Amino acid sequence: MDKTLAIIGKYMPAEANYRIENYVPLSQVWTWKVPERYVVHEAYLEIEDGERVVDFKDSPLHIISYSLPVDKVLTWDELAPHLRFSEKRPNAVPWEFKYYERDWGFCLTKNQFDKLPRDKKYHAVIRSEFLTDPESGFRVGVGLIEPDGGSNPAAGEFIVQSHTCHPAQANDDGSGVVCEIELARRLAENPLPAGSMSVRFWFGAETIGTVAYLAHHEDLIPNLRGGLFLDSIGSVNSLALQRSRQDDHLLDRVARHVLVKRGQEFREGEFAQVAPNDERIINGPGVGVPAISLSRFPYPEYHTSDDNLDIIHEDLLLDAVDAAEEIIRIYASNYIPRRTFRGPVFLSEHSLWVDWRENWDLNRAIEKIMMMFEGKHTIFYIAEKVGLDYWMVREYVEKFRAKGLVNRLYR
Repeated sequence: MDKTLAIIGKYMPAEANYRIENYVPLSQVWTWKVPERYVVHEAYLEIEDGERVVDFKDSPLHIISYSLPVDKVLTWDELAPHLRFSEKRPNAVPWEFKYYERDWGFCLTKNQFDKLPRDKKYHAVIRSEFLTDPESGFRVGVGLIEPDGGSNPAAGEFIVQSHTCHPAQANDDGSGVVCEIELARRLAENPLPAGSMSVRFWFGAETIGTVAYLAHHEDLIPNLRGGLFLDSIGSVNSLALQRSRQDDHLLDRVARHVLVKRGQEFREGEFAQVAPNDERIINGPGVGVPAISLSRFPYPEYHTSDDNLDIIHEDLLLDAVDAAEEIIRIYASNYIPRRTFRGPVFLSEHSLWVDWRENWDLNRAIEKIMMMFEGKHTIFYIAEKVGLDYWMVREYVEKFRAKGLVNRLYR
């Protein structure tokens, strides 16, 4: 985890002011406790003749994460309950974990398991530690990209997340991590329009990472306006939108609009029913920030050693980033225009008239657009109602605002 968070920091743009936070092991975070730092010095399983069956040095997947220390000679019947394998993928090593329910065990391929002799004894060794030193705590990485001109407290923040806790697995969720980094770099290079939301980028362990982070930053919660989780996004499958808990929030509608507009096949599912991750915390009890996810889940290599770089496709990663970027750009730049004028605006006097020969559709929509400047409808809603591109309508509304004819309101 430490190495992962440090590597992420090397790729995040300087504008994000990326930092790593440390939380004290066993400290209370809402109804949870921060886990101890888990250190494995050595772990292996040998047959009594010295033949080594599995070795942690070869892959971190070979032991159940957070396994207790053990150094025992065991019969087959004593050992077998501590062995894990995948029936569906007999050549792959599964990933299993027991963070809070303490036990120990080894993971191996089904083919290895089937070939192990049942009439011999085995030496099981796991030399592990559970550290509670405050300086060796539980860590997450965070950065913040502000819009052009700096942060706008009235607009609030949008949070993007991916998790870093799945060892030696590329799609789940190395793919989400690299997509999140690319999003941060794009928003730093081409900032959101002035007055938009700031975008917070978070990297850490699934579930407990977000619980610990929010428990230490409860003041952040009222400023969060939406969230996006990126997970398992690089394997071959159609893009899947998992809706917010609110189910028909503006964020859901923006996401669906973007995916439909792209003209590609995509799937859609209810909250926590496609690939449930930390949107369950961001959009959960006591927080309630609308949060969606984008993924290509499911995929057959899930939670095994077959989840490696061979199943990752860069074009699919970039495709997901393109979709996520447009969702964020629309949602974070959207606002509610409220008129300061009475009566129809003298358009040509204020350089707001649109020549029908240059833009017939916008010319025909002007009256409808102005009728929706009552402080009730967002630009996105207005664009949907008049059937025009969001960015075209936003650019036009911004001209009214520049003339002092509308003010910005936020949800």
